[in-house]
Amino acid sequence: MPGMIEDYALIGDMGSAALISRHGSVDWLCVPRFDSPACFAALLGDDQHGHWSIAPAAAAGAVDEVNDPPRPLAGPAGASTGPASQPGAPETVGQDITVTRRYRGETLILETDWHTPTGTVRVTDFMPPRDGKPLALVRIVEGLAGSVDVSCVLRIRFGYGQVVPWMRRVDGCLLGIAGPDALWLATPIMLTGRGMAHEGTFTVMAGERVPFVLTWVPSHEDGPERLDPVRAEADTQKFWDEWVSRCTYRGAYREAVVRSLITLKALTFQPTGGIVAAATTSLPEDLGGVRNWDYRYCWLRDATITLEALLRTGYTDEAFAWRAWLSRAVAGDPRDVQIMYGVAGERRLDEWEAGWLPGYENSAPVRIGNAAVNQRQIDVYGEVIDALSLGRATGIAVDRHVWSLQRALLTFLEKHWAEPDEGIWEVRGPRRHFVHSKVMAWVAFDRAVRAVEGGMSGPAERWRAIRDEIHREVCEKGYDAERGAFMQYYGSSQLDAAVLLIPEVGFLAPDDPRVVSTVRAVQRGLMTDGLVRRYQLGEPDPGRISPSGLPEASPDGLPGSEGAFLACSFWLANALHMIGQDDEATELFERLLSLRTDLGLLSEEYDPRYGRLVGNTPQAFSHVPLIQAALNLDRHAGAHCRAPGAPAVQRHGER
Repeated sequence: MPGMIEDYALIGDMGSAALISRHGSVDWLCVPRFDSPACFAALLGDDQHGHWSIAPAAAAGAVDEVNDPPRPLAGPAGASTGPASQPGAPETVGQDITVTRRYRGETLILETDWHTPTGTVRVTDFMPPRDGKPLALVRIVEGLAGSVDVSCVLRIRFGYGQVVPWMRRVDGCLLGIAGPDALWLATPIMLTGRGMAHEGTFTVMAGERVPFVLTWVPSHEDGPERLDPVRAEADTQKFWDEWVSRCTYRGAYREAVVRSLITLKALTFQPTGGIVAAATTSLPEDLGGVRNWDYRYCWLRDATITLEALLRTGYTDEAFAWRAWLSRAVAGDPRDVQIMYGVAGERRLDEWEAGWLPGYENSAPVRIGNAAVNQRQIDVYGEVIDALSLGRATGIAVDRHVWSLQRALLTFLEKHWAEPDEGIWEVRGPRRHFVHSKVMAWVAFDRAVRAVEGGMSGPAERWRAIRDEIHREVCEKGYDAERGAFMQYYGSSQLDAAVLLIPEVGFLAPDDPRVVSTVRAVQRGLMTDGLVRRYQLGEPDPGRISPSGLPEASPDGLPGSEGAFLACSFWLANALHMIGQDDEATELFERLLSLRTDLGLLSEEYDPRYGRLVGNTPQAFSHVPLIQAALNLDRHAGAHCRAPGAPAVQRHGER
C-alpha cells in the first residue's frame, strides 16, 4: 500500500522525477520524461505495480504493518494542524527503529537516516541533472554507526505497472528490458530473482558506502556509460548550490521560497523550458472518488505568475526559457491555442484509463492524458499576452515574431471574447460566461494597448474600445450588488475564488469597494477550516455518498467533493495584503506554510475533513503563489509584478 501523499519526497533531474516514500521506497518514476509511462507505479496501486525499496531489513516487516491496515479517511473533528511534521522529526517504525529525513541543505538531495538497535544507516537519493545525459537515479547506503542489515527489493514494471521486463545480467549489471525501455542497475550487491522481483540483503558497517545506480536508455542502444556515484553526488550538490546562490530573495520566508523555487526547477523540462503542473497523475482530489487527473503537462493558466516568480527572484534564464517555450507552444492558428501542452509543446494529450491500476487508495479511474486539452478557455489568451508583456517589460528582448503572434491572438479574441467557455477550473459541465475568463480577456487588450503606448505597432484605439467594453460588461453582469461580490459567471448565485485575481491583474484598484467586498464575500462563502475552496459545492446528491458517509455534489459536472484549493488560499492572502489587511494576510500565509510536508512540499489541495494533502504532488500551482505571496508580504521586487502599476505593492490606503 502506498504511503500518504505527504509521505513522499521529490527528486528529479529536470527531465523526469521520482517520488520516494518516507520508508525508502521509490513508488513513482516515469522514464524518460515526466509524461512517459511509469516504470514504478506502486503509488497508484501496490508493490506489484513496480517499486524500489531500500531500508533496514528489520524495518521492512514493520513498515508493512504500518501501511497494510486501511487508513481511516475521516480525521478527528476539527483537525486543522495539517500534515506536516517538523523537518527532521523522527518517526517510529516498529520496535526500536526510527527514521528521519531531510533535503541536504538547499538541494534536491534526499537523506533518510534509519536508527536501529544495531546501528544507524543513511540512504542518500538523488538524480543528477540530465543535461543531455541518460536518466539516472542514484541511491547510496552509508553506515553511520554500528552495523545494519539492509534489504533491497527492485521490482521493475514498465507501462504504468503492466509490463514485466526480461531480466538478465550484462557486464556486471542487472538489465531489465521490455519494448522501447531498458533499465540498467549497477551495484556491488548481488540481487537474486524471486517472486518476479530482485532482492538482496547486505550488511553495512560504519564508514562503508554501498552505491546503486539505476539508468534508463532506449532498449536498442548499448548500455550506458558507467556513472561514478561519488562524483555524481558532488556534481549534483554543486549544481544546486550554484543554482540557489542566484536567488535574490533574502527575506523572512527565504526557506519556504527557496524550497518552492527548487521544486519549480525540478518540474522544469530542461531541454525546452516547459514547466509541468505536477510530477504525478491521478492522485485524487476526493479520496476514493473520480476526480483524478493527469497533471504532467504544461498549463497556460500558470504562465504569468510563474514568469513573475522567476523574474522577481533573479532567475531570468529560466524566465526566458519559459517564455520561449510558451511562444513556441502557442504558435500557429490562434483558433488552435490550447489550455495545456506537452513538455515539448505537443498538442495531442489523449485521455485514457489504466484499468489495471486500482488507483491511489482506490480512487479510480487512473487517467493518462487529459481530455481538458480540448476545452475552450478564453482566459488563456489573456494569460499568454500578459506573460509575454511582462517579459518584455522586464527586459526580455522583444521578438518581432512574438509580437506578430500576439496581434494574431488579439484578432481572434476580438471575435470570440464574448462567447461562453469552460473557465479556469476546466468544468466538465456546460459552457458559461465565467467572470474570470472575461477579466483575462480584458487583460489581453489592456496589455496590448500599453504595448502600443510603449512603442509597438497596433490598432490601439480599437483595442482600447474593446477593453473598455469588456470592463463595463463585467462590472454590470458579473457583479452582484446584493451580495457585494463578483460571482462565478453572469447570472450565477455562486462565488468563485478566481475573482480574487481582479485587483492583482489591474482590472480594479485594490481600494475599490467592489474589490474589498468581494474579498470579504469569499471569506464568508468559500472558506472551510480557514482555507479557500475554488467554488461553492452544489446541493447534496443522495445518490453520491462521500467517504465520510455524507451525500455530496458539485456544480462542475462531477460527483463528489474536494478539499480546499491551496493556490486559491494563497490568492486570498495576496488579496488581503492588497486591501491593507496585513495581519490577516500574514496569519493565513503562515497557516498555509504549516500545511507543507516535513520536506516543504505542497500538493494541489488540502482536505480539512481528513487533515491530509490531496491531489497531484508536488504542485507548481501551489508553490508559485506561495512564492508570490511571500515576496508581496516582504515587499520584495515589486517592480516585477504582473499588473502595470504593481498593485501588489500599491495597496488599499497607500498612495
